[in-house]
Amino acid sequence: MKKETNKYIEETKKGLVHTYNRFPVVLEKGKGVYLYDTDGKKYLDFAAGIAVCGLGYGNQELNQTLKDQIDVLTHTSNLYYNTTCGKAAKALKGITGMDRVFFTNSGTEAIEGALKAARKYAWKKGTGRYEFIAMEDSFHGRSIGAVSVTGSEAYRTPFEPMLPGVKFARFNDLNSVKALVTDQTCAIILEPLQGEGGIHQASQEFMDGIRKLCDEEGILMICDEIQCGMGRTGTMFAWQSYGTKPDIMAMAKAIGSGIPVGAFAMTEEVAKYSLEPGDHGTTYGGNPLACAAVAKTVEIFEREDIAAHVRKVGAYLTDKLDILTAESEAILERRGTGLLQGIKVKEPAGEIINRALEKGLLIISAKDNVIRLVPPLVIEEKHVDEMMGILREIL
Repeated sequence: MKKETNKYIEETKKGLVHTYNRFPVVLEKGKGVYLYDTDGKKYLDFAAGIAVCGLGYGNQELNQTLKDQIDVLTHTSNLYYNTTCGKAAKALKGITGMDRVFFTNSGTEAIEGALKAARKYAWKKGTGRYEFIAMEDSFHGRSIGAVSVTGSEAYRTPFEPMLPGVKFARFNDLNSVKALVTDQTCAIILEPLQGEGGIHQASQEFMDGIRKLCDEEGILMICDEIQCGMGRTGTMFAWQSYGTKPDIMAMAKAIGSGIPVGAFAMTEEVAKYSLEPGDHGTTYGGNPLACAAVAKTVEIFEREDIAAHVRKVGAYLTDKLDILTAESEAILERRGTGLLQGIKVKEPAGEIINRALEKGLLIISAKDNVIRLVPPLVIEEKHVDEMMGILREIL
């Protein structure tokens, strides 16, 4: 089997642009919360395809829905209606409390749409506003627009000049945000819980302050829920635990349980004064297959009360990580909540990740030398124990 594994690796290396430093593993199949490579090795998955596979692998109800849809219709374009798009939109409206949805292919595209909606809102209102305030250490995607509001120079510098009119405030520092507000500010964009940026959680005071500031100054609040949303922090979307409803929100990753799909949603007020026919579009967004995945995913999440399960298992994970952090000299601190957590470590995170891989555990990193733990949302306490045993061993 090793020969076959090497064949897949070499074939991929020769065919693709080298933008990923992949681990030397070829994953072949998954079941539950475990993945298996082409050599038959089993891995406990605490990465979930970077917080995507909330239902784990091989959910038969979801799989059957996708198989049935493939047999019927997978694509029509948005020149026509289809049978699943409206159902998926209704499902997302129900769990977000928003009024209008636009389906995209990815989280990056969801951010692009959110930015365009905010600027169009300001234009249609006749305010002349065009500036965005984003947060340091944020991550919003890889396109020029999304990178422009990403708070890391390493992501922006090679591709400058960026989108004009973007300023960066310090996360959880409301005064630093207020200092950047002018009569040209159209929106403030933030993640309630930063993932890629190092697992930094917004304070209640910060979220309340942003919402109040936006209301007072006529500014739109945009929440990026691409990674921290869809049950991962213990509420369906992270902003809901604060009670600070945004005007626009972006989502992706777990809303399709592994099928590539994203969306941005908005209030009726924003929809009324922003995007109109011809302003924005996508060939694949809202296709029947992706929307079937979204509708079924939401149905399962609500029926099984996945968010409550995350609160329970997330609390267990928190306790275990806190104990390990107190005991281990290798860990500086624990960060995060629910099933989006991280531990800041002293030695290079990459070395720990490689040792975990050898022991059959998939974990990933984030900024600030943080080990990021984003498992499928259906993990049980026994899986936390299994992960902790390996983590203790490799530390």
